[in-house]
Amino acid sequence: MFFTTFVACFIVSIISAAGIMLIKAVFRKQLTAKWHYYIWFLLMAALTIPLVPSHLLPFGTVWDGIGGSLRHDPAFSVIGGSSQEAANANWLQDFTVSVNRTAPPFLQIITASLWLGGMLAFAVLTAYSWVKIAKTKKSSRRVTNKEVLDLLEQCKRRLHIEKDVVVLESPLVKSPMLAGLFKTYLVFPDRFAEWLSLNEIKYIFLHELNHLKNKDNITNYAVVALQLIYWFNPLIWIAFRRMRLDREIACDIAVLQALDGSSRVEYGNTIIHFAERASRPLHIALASGLAGPAGQLRKRIETIASYRIESKRQKIKSAAVVILAGVLILSQIPVVSAMGRDDQRFSFGGEHAVYEDLSRYFSGYEGAFVLYDMQADQYRIYNERKSTWRVSPDSTYKIYSALIGLEASVISDEHSTIEWNGETYPYDVWNKDHNLFTAMKSSVNWYFQALESKLDRSVLQAYVQRIHYGNADISGGPEPYWLESSLKISPVEQVQLLKALYTNEFGFEDKHIRTVKEAIRLEERNGALLSGKTGTGTVNHRNTSGWFVGYVEKNGNVYFFATHIQSEDGSNGSAAAAITLKILKEKGIY
Repeated sequence: MFFTTFVACFIVSIISAAGIMLIKAVFRKQLTAKWHYYIWFLLMAALTIPLVPSHLLPFGTVWDGIGGSLRHDPAFSVIGGSSQEAANANWLQDFTVSVNRTAPPFLQIITASLWLGGMLAFAVLTAYSWVKIAKTKKSSRRVTNKEVLDLLEQCKRRLHIEKDVVVLESPLVKSPMLAGLFKTYLVFPDRFAEWLSLNEIKYIFLHELNHLKNKDNITNYAVVALQLIYWFNPLIWIAFRRMRLDREIACDIAVLQALDGSSRVEYGNTIIHFAERASRPLHIALASGLAGPAGQLRKRIETIASYRIESKRQKIKSAAVVILAGVLILSQIPVVSAMGRDDQRFSFGGEHAVYEDLSRYFSGYEGAFVLYDMQADQYRIYNERKSTWRVSPDSTYKIYSALIGLEASVISDEHSTIEWNGETYPYDVWNKDHNLFTAMKSSVNWYFQALESKLDRSVLQAYVQRIHYGNADISGGPEPYWLESSLKISPVEQVQLLKALYTNEFGFEDKHIRTVKEAIRLEERNGALLSGKTGTGTVNHRNTSGWFVGYVEKNGNVYFFATHIQSEDGSNGSAAAAITLKILKEKGIY
């Protein structure tokens, strides 16, 4: 999950930063100074998209294929054989294939470590910036000059600002600086009133108060936070440096619009005056300063010198360009949503549920057990958290693959045989023709793949959504989407689906329901009939996941169950079934 998030962040940051810089370059003359700055907020919005939980994003299935292709790369590996067969139950066999993950665990660890390490390093630098601000404020003294304070109030009224602004002067700054998040401080160089005219002070007030009016002090903190997260992408550093320049230019233009022609020249000279005094300005990421790097100051002076009143037509063009940039940003939501669709949690209210400790059965595994007593209308659940956590269904999905094939008339109750394609598979039992019953018993992957290949993808998707199968994401391909890929389901949902199948809540043809029930029938013991399906998930040749789902019909009642186990290796359907049978025996069900 961490690696997927990193990839999503990298892709979005590259596309968004490059795209907005390209749009700004192409439409440079069409954008007003204000919109040259405001368009960067679209970049900030784009950078938050990968950090939003995928279920909160719209358009989650538009480009799902991208997410599926990033998540898996299947390859065959023999899993099973006589060593994994239970002594007294020949249906306890694990037929599966290995899925080779493109992002193995060590890569996840390395990625997370480097990413978090970089964030920590830049967090230290940011903390140093905060310390410099605190040190500057500590070394400052409050300005008490009545003329200066009256001028501040005049400028605040002119810009309709009511928030208090504390004016300080400090020997540690060479150029005026606006700082503070909850309380705003405007810090001047020491004894500024002795060598600045009131007009020059007024220009500085107007400039810095425009920062305050636009809430640029808050934006500073948001930019720094995003730079911490995206420290690995140099384009983001370039983009935010340009954003800061555009912010200063936007403030310059706002001031010019409030001044007459002669005052504009004086305003430009004031900035130049501070540029000379602050040849090496103090750079503080969490504050806004009047002066800046030489290159940026040159650009600002050129903009001031060539200032023209913005026309209404240019403002309309600006709006059109920003809409274009907005479309670019919105178009990335499906990509991120598709990539982010990994393990998700099923929302289960816990109605009619009793939670119990069955950990003694799960020694060496992390897992969950869910039992539903239809007559009592009661759930008995072990491991509340894991019982609603969605994971790959693996071969347990074949129950519903068969049902969909029957309902869509790809196969029928009487004619369900599919010819073997001649490809050699890792199990001898797979290398022959199969019908639904033999394919279900031996969990023949190619049979169910061939069955589904006869269905249009949109039709298959409609069926999966109709029965509300887990996250209903069948984007994984070309190999099975149900084999450690995009499709996910939780143990609670497995039980609810089995009940819906048993009682035909889907509204399918009854004969198709009966056929599937017959196909998953396992054995009968002491008047109790056991039906179900195992599933094994193998990643990088390690058995990491095991399922056993089904139901027991006994004395006119039906008990639906789902067991899922996980471990670094050794988790398989046989182990899950063995655990289930012990629990059912203890409860007197089977």
